Amino acid sequence: MAQLTNGDVEPQPQQQETSDNARRNKIQVSNTKKPLFFYVTLSKRFMKQYGEVELSALGMAISTVVTVVEILKNNGLAVVKKIYTSTIDIRDEMRGRTVQKPKMEITVEKSDKFDEIIAEAANEEIETDQYEQ
Repeated sequence: MAQLTNGDVEPQPQQQETSDNARRNKIQVSNTKKPLFFYVTLSKRFMKQYGEVELSALGMAISTVVTVVEILKNNGLAVVKKIYTSTIDIRDEMRGRTVQKPKMEITVEKSDKFDEIIAEAANEEIETDQYEQ
């Protein structure tokens, strides 16, 4: 590890690669910005590419994260790997004070049948497209 001029320690290349990968397969869920199935579809893509995905939310969006994970589980696509809950302090600019918000992170990984189910769905989509033409 190299010491930087500001006193920080430069991360090892392996550590940097791991943290970059962790950032790439993390979805921050909002309950107001995107529809529910946007997050379901995005989670499928991330699991296909990285093998797992971490969904995180604050406050009222927590129920959206739980719903997304339940949809993935009930369709046989995902298995819950880790659930992490915490409370974070956020500065409320309007009131000029700090408020606490609940935070939840759920990491899911591909189920054993993930690839099979995704391939089946893709075949059905192709058949439907051919039928409509």
